[in-house]
Amino acid sequence: MQYGHFDEKNKEYLITKPNTPAPWANYLGSPEYGAIISGNAGGYSFVKSGANGRHIRYHFNSKDEPGRYIYVKDIENGDYWSGSWQPVGKDLDQYKSVCHHGTGYTNIVSDYDNIHTESLYYVPLNQTYEVWRMKIRNDGPATRKLALFGFAEFTNDNNYEQDTVNLQYTLFISRTYFKNDKILQVINENITGEQTWRFFGAAGAEVAGYDGDRDTFLGDYRSYGNPLSVENGQCSNSLNYNANACGALQINVDLQPGEEKEIAFLLGQYEEQGAAAILSQYKDLSVVDRELEELKTFWHSKLNRFQVQTPSDNLNHMINTWNAYQCFITFIWSRAASFQYSGLRNGLGYRDTVQDIQGIIHLDHEMALERLRLMISAQVSNGGGLPLVKFDHNPGHEGTPDDPEYVRETGHPHYRADDALWLFPTVIKYLNESGNWDFTDEVIPYSDQGEDTVYGHLRQALQFSLDRMGAHGMPVGLHADWNDCLRLGAKGESLFVAFQLYMGFKVFMDIAQNKNKPEDAAWAEGLLEELDGNIQKYAWENDQFVRGFTEDNYTIGSWENDEGRIWLNPQSWAVLSGAARPEQAKLAMDKVYENLRTDYGTMLFYPPFRKYGLPVALMALFNASTKENGGIFSQPQGWLILAETMIGNGERAFEYFLNCSPASMNDTAEVRKLEPYVHGQFVESKDSPYQGRAHVHWLTGTASTVMVSLAEGIMGVQPQKDGLRLNPCVPSDWTDFSMVREFRGKKLNIRVENKQGVQKGVSRIVMNGEVIQGDLVPVARMAAVNDVLVVMG
Repeated sequence: MQYGHFDEKNKEYLITKPNTPAPWANYLGSPEYGAIISGNAGGYSFVKSGANGRHIRYHFNSKDEPGRYIYVKDIENGDYWSGSWQPVGKDLDQYKSVCHHGTGYTNIVSDYDNIHTESLYYVPLNQTYEVWRMKIRNDGPATRKLALFGFAEFTNDNNYEQDTVNLQYTLFISRTYFKNDKILQVINENITGEQTWRFFGAAGAEVAGYDGDRDTFLGDYRSYGNPLSVENGQCSNSLNYNANACGALQINVDLQPGEEKEIAFLLGQYEEQGAAAILSQYKDLSVVDRELEELKTFWHSKLNRFQVQTPSDNLNHMINTWNAYQCFITFIWSRAASFQYSGLRNGLGYRDTVQDIQGIIHLDHEMALERLRLMISAQVSNGGGLPLVKFDHNPGHEGTPDDPEYVRETGHPHYRADDALWLFPTVIKYLNESGNWDFTDEVIPYSDQGEDTVYGHLRQALQFSLDRMGAHGMPVGLHADWNDCLRLGAKGESLFVAFQLYMGFKVFMDIAQNKNKPEDAAWAEGLLEELDGNIQKYAWENDQFVRGFTEDNYTIGSWENDEGRIWLNPQSWAVLSGAARPEQAKLAMDKVYENLRTDYGTMLFYPPFRKYGLPVALMALFNASTKENGGIFSQPQGWLILAETMIGNGERAFEYFLNCSPASMNDTAEVRKLEPYVHGQFVESKDSPYQGRAHVHWLTGTASTVMVSLAEGIMGVQPQKDGLRLNPCVPSDWTDFSMVREFRGKKLNIRVENKQGVQKGVSRIVMNGEVIQGDLVPVARMAAVNDVLVVMG
């Protein structure tokens, strides 16, 4: 069933049926102030951390409540409803709702009983509070007397776990006040310097009543769908003391036929003076439209740096808006806040963040650079990465997994084998996109002690693996090797990390040669050849690469195994790294297609583990075909797509994209459950009775891997040191398509002709009427605006 559709022009997704199979969400704000909101206004808000900065409540694994509710009460006939379909939940034969999820805003448009409302939610650019603006219009023939109620349920502690569980404490540390046009909540009022303030205020109209006590507003044994104050048509002017706090404000509105009025509610973590200053800015509500336009301009200007028009609307929607926007959201909030999960970790995962950077480099390489510097400064002087990079990271003075204090503070007692190796694909993408090769000479501190150039950091990342090699001459898996459920330990070896190291050597050689350091390039080349020999000798098994070796020399991912017989990542990464010979690449990728592909994506491995498990295969804890236990883990889908384009299989790459693309299930959303506009963490596979059901939305590295595979693989736009390589890999029936790409301050209007119906190969390129030899468009020959024709054949 279709619950909504894409609006390409406005870069929105429109939810036209509000009873979606799961809460379909959007993200608002910035790293300083974040908010997540569903199409029914459910969700929560936080300062910096979804776990430790929470100020309004949300019930996980529940009914998408509470949230940011605006109720409408007809004073004369007693009926009431909400600006979003939920929480009141009127009959959908009478109540009509369309939710517009956009870039940094959500606007819920509803009609009921001749009353039209538009409830706009957003966080102003570079601000740390949120705005709810309701437009309300009388479309009927008679005058209407209405009462509007804005409602938010406060937490009683910034840590959401403390707020939820430690009720012998948190219920007794907060209280609320009403001051002029706002509810104020204070936590730890009696402790100077430890106070936390929140406010919920109104602008555009006079407040006619308030409630600061949740249970008074809702009433005994009632729900968010039938609050007593709304049913009565009047707030009780209650305040919280030793119970649950809320902000509820009543505004009375009289509307003549055809008349429209606007009101706004504002929410944030500010004391009385700060809240008053913010509210004063909204005396004239025309500021809302200006702020909304500013948000759209900010986001659209980034997204418009790469736009495509292909025969596939599915791919267009994802590249042009939603996959790109999800890359930014994941980059901003890492894995910290969703409707399925709110991590308690107070920082950024190393591998997650370095991978996330890749997804936005082509859209905002300056933003990427700032985060890249941070992650390089979180590399330990031994070459490894800190498993957790704290929000208050202090380079040069941090502990490591070798230090008890760091372990106590973060809960991470071990290094991961893959963390620092993610720097290689990310750094080279940044260098090639920006042209800022001087970055390799920039001096950045290590996390614990000392400093080095970026070039030195990269060499040390290689050394971390070289210092930890196993019996087969390949890197050990340590606590994890990207797959947190595979514990190969200090002696067991990982093919995933071996291919990462292989890629690392190649990138380092490239950088060394560009820096005129032939001795360093020769050093890396010699080690590459040695690693290559070991991979060929021990890891190739007739028609596939194995996954690794345990400490007792058991082979993970052997065709002789009963479980985990073939794994996706070794096959795709053998191609991505360049380690696979051409014939190996074909055999391995064919093996993946024959044994792991499904209509909903490609499985991580098969068959799932049921007997072989701990201490190595922790994924055996999960049900079969779930998460890492033979499920369709979403992040590797991008690597698979990119690998197929590298060996020229445009048909298969596009098929893999369609299998995993959320937009492919827009018309069967009842199967997928999650939003059809963003990737989730994983999809249940063929051994599940719910094959195709997706889980853990939005904050996943899938956004980055699939974006890179689409931009560089299928569309074939590959930044190089001296320009842009244009080498698409597409289905043979794509005879004509186009792109707009900004590159180092230049704009390229690219049209691709494929009249011969090939999957890959460029016969000629013409830029501004001049024929270009090969498939590299030199940046030195680019004008400010360029018309480029790419002829495939």
